[in-house]
Amino acid sequence: MIRRSALTVTVSAAALLACLALPALSQAPAGQKVRVGVEGNYPPFSKMAPDGKLSGFDIDIALAVCAQMKADCTLVQQEWDGMMPALAAKKFDMIVASMTITEERRKAADFSDPYYDVPSRWIAKAGAFADAKPADFKGRKIIVLRNSPRAKFVAEKYKDSEVLLVAKETDVYLELAAGRGDIAFGSAAVSAEAFLKTPSGKGYAQVGAPVRLDGGSGVGIAFRKGDDVLREKVNAALKAVKASGQYKKLADSYFDFDISGN
Repeated sequence: MIRRSALTVTVSAAALLACLALPALSQAPAGQKVRVGVEGNYPPFSKMAPDGKLSGFDIDIALAVCAQMKADCTLVQQEWDGMMPALAAKKFDMIVASMTITEERRKAADFSDPYYDVPSRWIAKAGAFADAKPADFKGRKIIVLRNSPRAKFVAEKYKDSEVLLVAKETDVYLELAAGRGDIAFGSAAVSAEAFLKTPSGKGYAQVGAPVRLDGGSGVGIAFRKGDDVLREKVNAALKAVKASGQYKKLADSYFDFDISGN
């Protein structure tokens, strides 16, 4: 169920091409209109300011791809739970929202090549749950984003634990800091950048080993099933953005480690 109306932000492809200075592709006709679903609640990949301005690595990648295709793109802000239904309902044409590629999701959508890949991590009080094994969490409460591969993993592997499901990735860490759970399970990058490096994250740490879900398929851009023309154009644009060095420049502005998965 989509819980709030979408916020749309129109982006000028000409302006983006000027600032990104990427080589042009010929595959997409100039002025092609593409609506891009984004979230805004997953910093540093995606966040929305009080004035509605969207920013983050996902946003930058979406704009770079659109500029490379010479497309006129509209960013459509959509809460996480409504992403796939909104894509199916043609509210937008593709999703750039840190969506992990899974076999289950492939049944409902097609995906681009991965544009980043980081593991999941456990986050708890520093020094606690060193091994992060299921037996360590018996009777404890785990906080995790609902409708996510991480939530599925927790439900399958940690049956003796309580689970607190939240609507936004940022809520995972808010609930942990508020003491409403014993341990959180989230993105290695988001937990590090949006929680552990903030005052609220003082005394907390990533614990246990990194966890790669669904065979390490990475994060991709989602499309409606069968929309091969747009998917192939986006894949070509992603390759060009990476080859030009623009991808590394964007990633380095957010992260001090390699998120490409290569």
